[in-house]
Amino acid sequence: MFHPKTYILRREDLKKKIDTGVLLFLGNEESPMNYPDNGYHFRQDSSFLYYFGLDFPGLAAIIDIDENREIIFGNELTIDDIVWMGTQPTLAEKGRSVGIEITAPVSDLSVYLRKAAANGRPVHFLPPYRADNKIRLWTLLDILPADQAGKASAEMIRAVVSQRSYKSEEEIAEIEAAVDGSVKMHLAAMKMARPGMKELELAAEIQRIAVASGGQLAFPIICTVNGQTLHNHYHGNILKSGDMVLCDAGAESPFHYAGDLSSTFPVDSSFSPRQREIYQIQLNAYHAAIDALRPGVSNMDVHLLACRTLSRGLKEIGLMKGDIDEAVRQGAHAMFFPCGTGHMMGLDVHDMEDLGEQYVGYDERPRSTQFGLKSLRLARPLEPGFVITIEPGIYFIPELIDRWKAEKKFIDFIDYDVLESYRNFGGLRNEEDFLITADGARRLGPPKPVSIEEIETLRRG
Repeated sequence: MFHPKTYILRREDLKKKIDTGVLLFLGNEESPMNYPDNGYHFRQDSSFLYYFGLDFPGLAAIIDIDENREIIFGNELTIDDIVWMGTQPTLAEKGRSVGIEITAPVSDLSVYLRKAAANGRPVHFLPPYRADNKIRLWTLLDILPADQAGKASAEMIRAVVSQRSYKSEEEIAEIEAAVDGSVKMHLAAMKMARPGMKELELAAEIQRIAVASGGQLAFPIICTVNGQTLHNHYHGNILKSGDMVLCDAGAESPFHYAGDLSSTFPVDSSFSPRQREIYQIQLNAYHAAIDALRPGVSNMDVHLLACRTLSRGLKEIGLMKGDIDEAVRQGAHAMFFPCGTGHMMGLDVHDMEDLGEQYVGYDERPRSTQFGLKSLRLARPLEPGFVITIEPGIYFIPELIDRWKAEKKFIDFIDYDVLESYRNFGGLRNEEDFLITADGARRLGPPKPVSIEEIETLRRG
């Protein structure tokens, strides 16, 4: 964790943003896989980590605005706990490590919240995303799980988003450490891929590197020859000559900050002529988006620039036709690019997604319902301190091709006869992580091979 002063200052800043009431933070619990004592790897709630820094299950905390009081609630370990898990800090020691002097048993939390509510003081909470915390909220505040998202505190959400969106120097250092580990994961996959291997062999090495770096994976590994499936977590295919591998993987630092990178490379030592052609079109869009990054520029405009660049390239090889600006305005490009160009990143790989993308990425403005554009997670103007990903891609999805062709959709912009010959091409993307600075943007972490020449040189090595 960071120095106690970091958490003290974060909480002080938060208190200035909310007028009255009690702010409730629920930490995460252990989550069993198949019976209580066989749990998944524990991951603390990110907002709890941001303000309280304690990476232990079974905790909750409050910030009482009116009484200027901060309390951590938890239970001391029993002798049985110590036998199985070893010596752990006491609750008081945990509190002092993040600048909090008042601690109490979990049973006191309900009493405190009910007293506050009885006195007419609001109890603010963030939208819960885990079933056990939904049950805890039901018990603590008598709010049914189905009603909790609607009754979460918009005031608290806005306050948290306004802090977590801007990364401090110590946060940026953590993210760069995560990106450094992520680059090593991608380099390993690029170097070891060979015809006859299974995808799972690459995935296993990627995970080994993440764990060996002292952290974990920031999200489940995507490592597949079927890159047209955007979030493909199946690793059972065998790599064959002529395939490309799409790898989307990121390390999480020991402090739980994320890296998020994507790479696409041939199973052979070089791209085929058709692969080179499509890859370069994607790479042109990738660089166009990066070159546009600066404060004040809307990420919606960055996304649409990437879409137009992709579409112009696809028109040059006959896959698209007509007025490209109009094609993008109507959404015809989403046949090839049905997702967004990037998203916020920090303690979460999709930072603060649990708080609601209308707050994080849209300044509470309405989100598009257009296919493709509706999947853009970040559309607001960029500001110094934001950390974002850039990841345009090109995907040939047979089911989408068949549906739009049968519907005669966008026939003025898509040449379905040419497209038919690409239906088994797959998909590709590149992705790196960027800090928005005062006058532009800076790529975080070391560079990874991106150009055709860099990738082929590495593959031949």
